[in-house]
Parts: sequence; C-alpha cells; structure tokens
Amino acid sequence: MIEYRYDTQLLIDGEDLDEDAINDYFVENFKGDCLLAVGDEDTIKIHYHTNEPWKVLEYCASLGEIYDIVVEDMDRQARNLHG
Repeated sequence: MIEYRYDTQLLIDGEDLDEDAINDYFVENFKGDCLLAVGDEDTIKIHYHTNEPWKVLEYCASLGEIYDIVVEDMDRQARNLHG
C-alpha cells in the first residue's frame, strides 16, 4: 500500500515567488513526501505526494495562477499495473 496516494504536480505563475518559503510551508502544513518546489520568482514547479491534493492546490492558487495541474492516483495505477 502506498502511504501517500496522490502524485500532485503543477506550475505556479506569480510574482516574487520564493521556493524556500514554499518548501517550508509544505513541510510545516502538509503530510506527504517527495516534495519538489523549484523555479524562480516568476514560476515554480511543484511535485508532491500527498493524500490531500486539494489542500496543495488551494495553497498554490493563493500564490498565483496555477496550471498544468496533474493529480494521479498512484495506488490505482499500481493496482491496474499488477491486476
């Protein structure tokens, strides 16, 4: 069984984005793993495994425009692969 079910990926377009502050917010406020928050002050790419992707999307939307959003159910993928 996968501990964190949803592979959540998106891009954030904004102004004065701070990847370190975003990383810290994720660590302090969300349960998950495999966090990647990289980019510059205008665009940040997020990759995160969590059971609550809607919280990630809500937070990221508060930072700027979010797009290229992908939420994949890794548990379902694993079952289909081995089923």
